[in-house]
Amino acid sequence: MTNDIMPGCEPFSSSGNSMGVLVLHGFTGNPYSMRPLAERCARAGYSVELPRLPGHGTSLEDLVPRRWPDFVEVALGAYDELAQRCDKVAVVGLSVGGGLTALIAEERLSIAGCVFINPMLKGPGAEMEQGLRDLIDSGLEVLATDGGSDIKKEGISEAKYDGWPLRALQSVIEGVEVVDANLASITAPSLLLSSREDHTVAPANGDEIVEKSSGPVERIWLEESYHVATLDNDQELVESATIEFLAKVLV
Repeated sequence: MTNDIMPGCEPFSSSGNSMGVLVLHGFTGNPYSMRPLAERCARAGYSVELPRLPGHGTSLEDLVPRRWPDFVEVALGAYDELAQRCDKVAVVGLSVGGGLTALIAEERLSIAGCVFINPMLKGPGAEMEQGLRDLIDSGLEVLATDGGSDIKKEGISEAKYDGWPLRALQSVIEGVEVVDANLASITAPSLLLSSREDHTVAPANGDEIVEKSSGPVERIWLEESYHVATLDNDQELVESATIEFLAKVLV
C-alpha cells in the first residue's frame, strides 16, 4: 500500500468568504474529476473544500480494504469543519459523491443546498448484485477494467483506477441504498444535473431525488456528456448552473 498521491489527484482547499462549498468526488475516482468545478467555486469567492476520499488517488490496493463508513466519516468531517468557519455550506457531489451529498443533507439539516451530478443512490439491480456476491464468494478481490473514463469528449480522462475493489463496491451499494431510503428527510433545495446517456450510473438514480426529496428540486438534463460530466462536453453548463444555484442558496 502507498500514500503517494498521483499527480493531479491532490485534495483542493481555498479560503474565501463566509459561504462554504464542499465538493465530493466519486468511487475509484479522485479530486481530479472535480477540481475544475471546485476552482470555479473558489473564483466565485466561496470557501471551498475538495477532500480526497480514503483509498483514492493513490493506488488501487489502497482502496481494497476501504468501506462506505470510511467515506462517510471523511465527508461528514469535511462538512462539519467547513460549517464551523462558514455561515452557510452547500455540498456538490458526483456519482458516489452525490450519494454522500444526500447523506450529509439527511444528517445535517443546516445544509444550505445540494448539487447532485449523476448521483449514485441505488444498486445496479438484483441480478448484477447477485453476480457481485458470487464473484466475492469465489475469492476475487478486484475486477479489472480497462481504466477508461465514462466521458464522451475525446482525449479526456479522469485518472481513475483500472479496477473495481469488489468488497468496497458492495459496501458502497449497501450504503447508498440506506441513503436512498431516507431521501424524504432532505428539506434543502437541490440542483440535479443528469446525463441522458450514462454508462456508469443509470439516470433513474436521479429520479430518486426528484420523487423522494422533501425540498425543491431543479433538474437539468445534460445532452452531450456521459457520467463524468464535470470533465465532459457539458462542463461549462455544469459549472455555470452550479454557480447560479449557489448564488441563490448561499446568501
